[in-house]
Amino acid sequence: MLVNCVAYQAGTKLADIRIDEIGCYVQKPECFVWVALKDPDPAELDTMKQQFGLDDLAIEDVRNGHQWPKIEEYEDSLLAVLHTVELDKDGELHIGEVDVFAGSNYVLSVRTRSQLGLQSVRARCEREPKRLKKGSGFILYALIDHVVDGYFPIIATLSTELEKIEARIFEGHSLGASRLIIEDLYSLKQRFVLMEHHVVPLLEGIGKLTGGRVPRVCKGLASYFKDVYLHLARIVKAIEGRGEMIVTAIEVNLGMIALAENEVTKRLGAFAALFAVPTMIAGVYGMNFENLPELHYKYGYPVCLMLMLIIDVILYWRFRKSGWL
Repeated sequence: MLVNCVAYQAGTKLADIRIDEIGCYVQKPECFVWVALKDPDPAELDTMKQQFGLDDLAIEDVRNGHQWPKIEEYEDSLLAVLHTVELDKDGELHIGEVDVFAGSNYVLSVRTRSQLGLQSVRARCEREPKRLKKGSGFILYALIDHVVDGYFPIIATLSTELEKIEARIFEGHSLGASRLIIEDLYSLKQRFVLMEHHVVPLLEGIGKLTGGRVPRVCKGLASYFKDVYLHLARIVKAIEGRGEMIVTAIEVNLGMIALAENEVTKRLGAFAALFAVPTMIAGVYGMNFENLPELHYKYGYPVCLMLMLIIDVILYWRFRKSGWL
């Protein structure tokens, strides 16, 4: 589906144009065209291929979709494959794709499986005519910058979720609750790993645009792409840091489970000791022998009961003092 098809000259919007007019404007060195598509069908991609003279392999990548994030150079044009990351209402990650073709006097953005709109990027570029004069390279930067900036809220949301789970670890809870915490931590780790898979590969691609042999489309824009590179590097570092924190949280939670089990074991041992002493005394005097000491003692029964009680009170006091009860 065609979203926008606009011609620009000297950083200023000339007009919204029809698809069949693209060729006329592309042939003018002082003009460039910016076309935006959303979930296009094969016929629309073929039309764009003819209008802009796109590389067969590049257009085939876009048609097939599900490409890893990358930036590839094709003679006098670039193909940037970007992955958008969005959170749905259930907190799950939804991955979309934005493919950007950038030539000397055109930009074609193709958005698939993504709800992330790019209208704000166009509005931003049109508000900055001095920068828009730099041509398609600046639009490519603006699109990449918009996608990369969209990663920060996702990191913040997942980090907040991690903090809430960490707080639950140190609350008093049952072993069943501890199991739920581990499940939540593992689910969170899966989302961070998924995000890492769709973000990290782009770092190498953008690095190609910040120095060395920079593609002609991006000449004079190294500082802009350097800024995006630094933002993306921060995101990658944050993802790696959160991953390590989740591993630590899982280990701490397992340690808390072990401590809870030790507490239960100590309590059971203490109660067993309280019952063991009276049982031992009663067992001794319950043996069927004639010559037991104090067997015929008149006050033997109450004395035994009193002795059992005194010993249990002393044990109970010592166990409470030691924190076993």
